[in-house]
Formats: sequence, structure tokens, C-alpha cells
Amino acid sequence: MSEVPIQSLAILGASGHGKVVADLAELLGYTVTFYDDAYPEKTTLEHWPIAGTFNDLLSLDCDRLHVVVAIGHNSIRQVKITTLLESFFELPTLIHPNAIVSRYANIESGCVVLAGSTVNAFATIGKGVIINSCAVIEHDCELADFVHICPNAALAGGVKVGLGAWVGIGSQVKQLVSIGEHSLIGAGSTVIKNIPANVVAFGSPAVVIKQS
Repeated sequence: MSEVPIQSLAILGASGHGKVVADLAELLGYTVTFYDDAYPEKTTLEHWPIAGTFNDLLSLDCDRLHVVVAIGHNSIRQVKITTLLESFFELPTLIHPNAIVSRYANIESGCVVLAGSTVNAFATIGKGVIINSCAVIEHDCELADFVHICPNAALAGGVKVGLGAWVGIGSQVKQLVSIGEHSLIGAGSTVIKNIPANVVAFGSPAVVIKQS
């Protein structure tokens, strides 16, 4: 298996989300190669090549390769990113040119900020976070590592989202509300009070419906 030149980006996860990440990466000037454990049964994603498995990726020279983990499942993304960082790979953050990101926001490594989204002043975004299309992260929000904010979700000022939590498509979260780690907010919900850790909450207003 040949090594990948430095201007290339390895994308781990040949999925629908991977397609979106690859499109953004090319827009930012990268050449894209996928890695996925479906290889060698699966060798392409649309027109992009799949070059090997996760273990194949780990065998490459970390000084010559940038990697983005395009896996929507938060816990799996956490494991893969943690392994890559322990192996000294560089995980850039990809920000779409049509996203609005305040100069006073702080975004850590391995994140993806997609088209139409907004990250406002003094928001802090942890490692490996997905801020999906047209999501809004208002001022002073705090997103822990490996969070996923789905398309068209909106977090008002000062919202805190815990490690590995998921905010579903089209959801709205009231200012100063906290969402506990590994909790899931169902699509189209309105969150007006704190949500504990490790639960699924849904509705308007959102209520806990089960343990996650």
C-alpha cells in the first residue's frame, strides 16, 4: 500500500457523512482518500477510493498525513480519534467557507463545521465535535468533546453540552440549559430545562423518555 502525500487528507468512515466531509475537504484544497473497515469488500465511495482499513491507516507515517474522522456515532468517533491522537496523527478542524465562526470562539482539533452554521463569540468547542449544516451555537456555549449538533439545531447563549451528547435535527435549546454527557435530544425537540446524563429526551418541551 503506497503512502499518502502531505497535501492529502485521510477520511476515516466511508459513509453519508463521509461524503459531506470529503466535499468540504476538496473545497479546502485537500486530495481525499478514505479508510474504512469495510475494505476490501468496499473499495470506493462514489468516485473516492477507499485505500484500506483503520489499521492500515494507523500504519502510515503520521508526519505525512492529516486525518478527519467522519463517523457520526459519537462513541465510535471518540474511540477512533483518541487512538489517532495517541498515535500522534494530526487531526485538523475543517470549517466550511460559508460557516460563520467568531474570532473569539475556540474550536479544538478534529472538528467539522459545515455549511451555513454559526459559532458565535466565546463559544468553546471540544475535540472531535460535529457542527452540522445550518446549526447555531450561540455566544458562551460550551460543547464538550465528541458532541454532535445536527442540522438546523440551535443552541441559545450559555448552553452547556456534555461529553458525547447528541442534539437532534431541528432541535432548540433554551439559554443557559445544560445537557448531560452521552444524552440524546430527539429530532425537533425544544429543551427548556436541564437534561441529565445518559438519557434520551424528546418533545416540546423535551422530557426524558428512557435511559440511553
